[in-house]
Amino acid sequence: MNDLAMHILDIVQNSISANATWVEIAILINLMQDVLTIRISDNGKGMPPEMVKRVTDPFVTSRTTRKVGLGLPLLKDSAEQSGGKLGIESTVGKGTVVEATFGWSNIDRPPLGNIANAYVMLATMNPYINLALKYAVNENEYDICTNDLKEALGDDGITPDMFKPIEGLVQNSIDELSVDKLY
Repeated sequence: MNDLAMHILDIVQNSISANATWVEIAILINLMQDVLTIRISDNGKGMPPEMVKRVTDPFVTSRTTRKVGLGLPLLKDSAEQSGGKLGIESTVGKGTVVEATFGWSNIDRPPLGNIANAYVMLATMNPYINLALKYAVNENEYDICTNDLKEALGDDGITPDMFKPIEGLVQNSIDELSVDKLY
């Protein structure tokens, strides 16, 4: 995967496959600690402890359509190459939290990619899920969730004609927190 937005898409799809009705994507940049944290939390079916221990093995997957699962192993590798780590907490019947940390200024950290596009694409393709995004740089943060968008837009939520305007709104809000603008 070329960027972290692609990893986020993959992990959120795992949450959706696990019957999640609520997913939160948190992208937290702490410049003082030189750390980027990506945390994806859901209320899906969760995993038993033995699966959590094995899920970063590329030859372990819950899918029946193929015998490999590369999303989490590739995310773990990317995090470790940039001085970070991957952690997974899961409880059967309650949900899962996947948290990856990266050295923010580490040359091996993949680029963030188009977070706004990934969020709006997931929200548009999964209208029955409350999808929240938290993007923070130090103490400054931006939050959005699809339930709030549905309330503002009416029952139709994010329709295809609203995709670009909402993506622009999210991107502008992320840009306002740009590391370059803060210093």
